Amino acid sequence: MMNKLKLGIPKGSMEESTIKWFGRAGYNISTSERSHSAKIDDEDIEVMLVRPQEMAYPYIQRGVLDAGVTGEDWIRERNADVIEVADLVYAKQLSKPVRWVLAVKNDSDIQSVKDLEGRIIATELVEVTKAYLAKNGVNATVEFSYGATEAKVPYLADAIVELTETGSSLRANNLRIVDVVMTSTAKLIANKSAWQDDWKRTKLQNIAMLLQGAIVAESKVGLKMNISKDDLPALLKILPSMKNPTVSSLSDEGWYAVDTVTDESIVRDLIPELKRVGATDIIEYPLNKVIP
Repeated sequence: MMNKLKLGIPKGSMEESTIKWFGRAGYNISTSERSHSAKIDDEDIEVMLVRPQEMAYPYIQRGVLDAGVTGEDWIRERNADVIEVADLVYAKQLSKPVRWVLAVKNDSDIQSVKDLEGRIIATELVEVTKAYLAKNGVNATVEFSYGATEAKVPYLADAIVELTETGSSLRANNLRIVDVVMTSTAKLIANKSAWQDDWKRTKLQNIAMLLQGAIVAESKVGLKMNISKDDLPALLKILPSMKNPTVSSLSDEGWYAVDTVTDESIVRDLIPELKRVGATDIIEYPLNKVIP
């Protein structure tokens, strides 16, 4: 009997970015708008689209799925008993954690969590919000929001706990952030029984390695250049690297080729400096995966 890994991909806001990262990792997934099934170019994997709110519990915890990707927020909200295989720091728009924030209208008298005593809070993240209030010693009513949460203050609720990446939607609705309730990243998680299966565990570890390698590579670039022997020490002093750059001799005596990986954010300032210390034939190239 052929081994199969039943894998859940989050349907909705995380869907596009998750499929993108799987593609960068080497797993090409195609979906249909009218179906909860999907196709992947790996015959060992069977893919299903599942809402992230339901991924950890019930589907993975109960064993309907072997593994899947969901947010840390929904693992905590459902108090799911699953294995966290890998942290995947990406979101819908940005490659960084998202935030669940306590927000109120700009002119609200609520300035801190303590001011929520006896008030009403609307959110989709009910259990996490209740735990946050309990931690702060505040008694308030937490109501589940079925959508359009930002529109519920001030008439239907005194405050909301809502997911945000950039805060632009909150600002557009004249809301201000009072506090951060939790930060959340995407996680690759597994059913405990699946994790005890040697084949499935190895398959998941391979997927995790490639996904994390693709995510790391997103903010990195490779740099190649040539440098004379006399200028090499000055170059190495200013050249950042994940570890040590690769330096190899060229056929022209007294010249070296240097190859390194560095943060893309600094390259525009770095390349002119490299040129000034004598580097020539500088090439910047994109990376698909970086595996430490």
